[in-house]
Amino acid sequence: MEPTNWNEDKVNEIKGNILTALEQVIDPELNIDIVNLGLVYGVELVEENHCVIKLTLTTMGCPLVDTITNDIMKAMQAVPEVLSTEVKLVWYPAWDTSKMSRYARIALGVR
Repeated sequence: MEPTNWNEDKVNEIKGNILTALEQVIDPELNIDIVNLGLVYGVELVEENHCVIKLTLTTMGCPLVDTITNDIMKAMQAVPEVLSTEVKLVWYPAWDTSKMSRYARIALGVR
């Protein structure tokens, strides 16, 4: 397959579609999606329709990492431009409640 030559607008559109798909991935303990929780630290599109998602978790050693990763892989099937996905766990900067969206803060009663 030849490398994809997307322009900046197309890349931004696809990244938006990826984030929309990732909003379907719910943290089983908090019952809020990983995007609004602020767990998605980055989305990168690379050659050959490959996506790298940088993800953190609310705590190190979270027992739900496999569940969340599997849910991400399923959600990414909704983005036709992405043929393969890699999830990279990152721990810096450390996650805290300031990374949550207003929606997540209200839903969880966080001020």
